[in-house]
Amino acid sequence: MPAQPQRTVLERFPAGGPRGSWPAEEYAAAQRARGTAAQVVMDLRTDQFLVVTHTTTQ
Repeated sequence: MPAQPQRTVLERFPAGGPRGSWPAEEYAAAQRARGTAAQVVMDLRTDQFLVVTHTTTQ
């Protein structure tokens, strides 16, 4: 079985944001505009949206 790729968490956002507000998606879009392959995932254990990338950040 292949190993799972390492993810780097770029930012965390609470899941209970204001209605109609998508700060995690906006942050991920800004990161993608800068060339970082960022995506949003949900961490159910902490009830947060995480913006992650498969690349290592310095």
